[in-house]
Amino acid sequence: MNPELFFAFVLVAAALACTPGVDWAYSIAAGLRARSFVPAVAGLCGGYVLHTVLLVAGLAALLTGMPGVLGWLTLAGAGYLMWLGVSTLRSWRGASFSAGTGSDDGTRLRTFLQGMGTSGINPKGLLFYVALVPQFVSAEAALPVPVQSGVLGMTFVLLAGLVYTAVALLSRTLLQSRPGAARAVTLASGVIMVVLGAVLLGEQLLPLFNGEQVAGA
Repeated sequence: MNPELFFAFVLVAAALACTPGVDWAYSIAAGLRARSFVPAVAGLCGGYVLHTVLLVAGLAALLTGMPGVLGWLTLAGAGYLMWLGVSTLRSWRGASFSAGTGSDDGTRLRTFLQGMGTSGINPKGLLFYVALVPQFVSAEAALPVPVQSGVLGMTFVLLAGLVYTAVALLSRTLLQSRPGAARAVTLASGVIMVVLGAVLLGEQLLPLFNGEQVAGA
């Protein structure tokens, strides 16, 4: 691969991974509710692995060329984020961290799948891969374009995993002896998920309402 392009991609991808958003909110909230935050972080990374597979297979570009399908994906993602946010808000009063809190395999699997859904069903994550990764692929490089795309995609997965792990570790360390702060962070995480879901929903529904008003006029 072109080393200059790869280094530039790492800088951009690291900056994006360090930008707080719904992934940060989920990793913190899930980490407070479970004994280990690993399933949450692994699930978030799993969603981006799915995006990488779609990109390498060429399906990501195909989906972006089908506004109808992408619109339904956005609605599904918005609904999922709002449901996840409401679930988090319902548990904020009892949010605290205890090293002795247990977590069975079913809970770990559910946490993993919810994390994968959080990043995987988000259409903006798909558009991120489609819009960003191709800019750092070189047709003159020795590796084929799909392989370069896969390497870049998995590089972002690695960077995101490192950042989310650091965020979860730091938040858990700071909140371990502060139940009041843990409740506040859980409440904020739930609000972030609900707000982002509402924004995604509005982006899809407002054009429809505007179109109906114009047609009626």
